[in-house]
Amino acid sequence: MTDQDKSAPDQAAQPQEKSGIRRKSLLKAALVAAPLPLLVGGAAPVLAREQARQGQELTPTPEACDPGDPPTMQQTEGPYFKPNSPQRTSLVEPGTPGTRLTVSGYVFGLTCQPIPNALLDFWQADVNGAYDNSGYRFRGHQYSDAQGRFSLQTIVPGLYPGRTRHIHVKVQAPNNPILTTQLYFPNEPRNNTDTIFHPSLLMTVRDVAGGKEGTFDFVLNVRQNPDPPDPPGGTWASGTSYQAGDTVTYGDVTYRCLQAHTASPGWEPPNVPALWQAV
Repeated sequence: MTDQDKSAPDQAAQPQEKSGIRRKSLLKAALVAAPLPLLVGGAAPVLAREQARQGQELTPTPEACDPGDPPTMQQTEGPYFKPNSPQRTSLVEPGTPGTRLTVSGYVFGLTCQPIPNALLDFWQADVNGAYDNSGYRFRGHQYSDAQGRFSLQTIVPGLYPGRTRHIHVKVQAPNNPILTTQLYFPNEPRNNTDTIFHPSLLMTVRDVAGGKEGTFDFVLNVRQNPDPPDPPGGTWASGTSYQAGDTVTYGDVTYRCLQAHTASPGWEPPNVPALWQAV
């Protein structure tokens, strides 16, 4: 994270509201096929790609991935952020004590399309609850891939007075403001007493061989082109030669061809009454 990046204005905090997701193809196809682990357990919200597999309306974590809904909640930076962290996807070094943790997920925009090359800058306490303020232990930044995915290798952070267990992160889409927030662990006793904690920022976490896996999907306040509408369906097809008297369906309506022609985009039956008549 450079000083120039840090100077960008943070996104305003917004309350989290429940909203169903009506994503058509992005998560039902590309994300369903993605080889990220499905993580269930604790009290964390359900992930978008798990709901897609079950044929449900999609609600990425937090529940804010329907166009117009609020983005991921902003939280305080705290006193331990340092700019210019090294670029790396693993904060674990040989001999590092602590329970190994993989954190993975996606970065989305307001219309739920993935954001490639988003900057994610992570920092956290070590197993004893201490931050490295002289160096860069447990600090590092990375960029989401072409599908908006990220993955971080780290440890479960330790506790320190006044706070529950958490990981700090700044997320920034190219040429857009920075989101500063924190990620939390489900079923932590201190979640009930930490005044900064917010349930919409819970990761989904499970135990695995050798450690834990956590998943979280960020939704940034970035406007995107909406998904194109689904085609209306029917038997009409561009490139087909039609003769007078032929019948086709288009958008649940039947049409009769009035004169011979070869169909092309823009000549859909509702658009060219000289060629097609609804019957």
